[in-house]
Amino acid sequence: MDIEHPAAKMMVEVAKTQDDQVGDGTTTAVIIGGELLKKAEGLLEQDVHPTVIAHGYRMAADKAKALLEKIAFDVKASDKVMLKKIAETAMTGKSAESSKDKLCDLVVRAVTMVTDADDTVDIDNIKVEKKTGGSIDDSEIVEGVLIDKERVHPAMPKKVVNAKILLLNAAVEFKKTEVDAEINITRPDQLQAFLDEEERMVRGIVDKIVKSGANVLFCQKGIDDIAQHYLSKAGIFATRRVKKSDMEKLARATGASLVSSIDAINKDELGKAGLVEERKVSGEDMTFVEQCKNPKAVSIIIKGGTEHVVDELERAIHDALRVVGVVVEDKKVVAGGGAVETELSLRLREYAASIGGREQLAIEAFASALEIIPRTLAENAGLDSINMLMEIRAAHEKGKKTYGLDVFEGKAVDMKAAGVVEPLRVKTQAISSAAEAAIMILRIDDVIASSKSAAPEGGMPPGGMGGMGGMGGMPPGMGDY
Repeated sequence: MDIEHPAAKMMVEVAKTQDDQVGDGTTTAVIIGGELLKKAEGLLEQDVHPTVIAHGYRMAADKAKALLEKIAFDVKASDKVMLKKIAETAMTGKSAESSKDKLCDLVVRAVTMVTDADDTVDIDNIKVEKKTGGSIDDSEIVEGVLIDKERVHPAMPKKVVNAKILLLNAAVEFKKTEVDAEINITRPDQLQAFLDEEERMVRGIVDKIVKSGANVLFCQKGIDDIAQHYLSKAGIFATRRVKKSDMEKLARATGASLVSSIDAINKDELGKAGLVEERKVSGEDMTFVEQCKNPKAVSIIIKGGTEHVVDELERAIHDALRVVGVVVEDKKVVAGGGAVETELSLRLREYAASIGGREQLAIEAFASALEIIPRTLAENAGLDSINMLMEIRAAHEKGKKTYGLDVFEGKAVDMKAAGVVEPLRVKTQAISSAAEAAIMILRIDDVIASSKSAAPEGGMPPGGMGGMGGMGGMPPGMGDY
């Protein structure tokens, strides 16, 4: 969406931050942010000053984060069942839901493979390759690197077992002079000598590659026709113009070093893989590098009937990968289904009572704003939101802290037992970014007209912040504030 309204732009920023930091929970963050502003409007009408509301909101957000730490329960990075449940929660509500069992399995396997010894997970080491054709169930994981390139010459071997891999960041072609030089050729044999020398240079480069013992070459730059001929004669599998990111993944998976100079090629720089093979995937040739000694880089091939389906799948898988990665790093999860928000809401009301002063009103407003999550879940499932909210609240009052809304059953259920869990970081990030955005908008007190738009007669509209509605009624062209 092309959003012009400055306050709405801030909401977009909230969603972006949430996605960058944890990969899931964007809707949660935006809904909470919107509800905080709605509650603030009611307080402004009661003549509570925006600064007081902002202060109360900040106190409530800090308290909520502290409470979340207490509510969260630990999970082991090796607990595959729990990780799968987390991936499932991230995929629920997205169009990939129908085949989430298969996809969650792929996600958990991929994340556990790329996890480092210190339990850090870099999702960039998981490459997601989209292919149209086939069904979602045909999606698979490749324990190694997948490169969307084919070999450069048809005479080269299609399959190399026990591959010794050379990663080259230099062109396998004759060097042109750096300086603008002119060569005057007067006799035909001089021209022939010139061409022969060019060929000899290229042959020298290929000889160096062959001598190193490499039987697979991934080149980041070009490989010219003469070089292709000699490489295929030597039985070397070669691809050219491989992306930098793919080269880095190959280096990580095979243990090869990136070589930037032809003279530096030697057998110590080579990496190893059990198998390098060119296969067709949905009608396109791709190179598979498998059975690596350190498969810390893996690839997932996702397939679907149409491009839109595959794009949606990719989004769902991205969310699930990020979320599982976050849990492996933090090892803390909380119950989903609105359970956490209801618990926080009740605890924040108790906290507000102990504070006193006008901030108490803001903290109470923050508490009721959090209930928008179970309420929205109920609405989206076609249930009565007030009845559901009361049922969940009643369960929490009895000390059942992990009870949330089961949208399929239409009643309050123990979410932890049902396996509906989310990473702690998703919730802390959503609450803090929603609160920050709401506070920022609250602190904007007046509207400044841009020079292009003529102000209405009688000067500016009074206090643009007038109950938040003021911002909606801005004349066109007033993007600055």
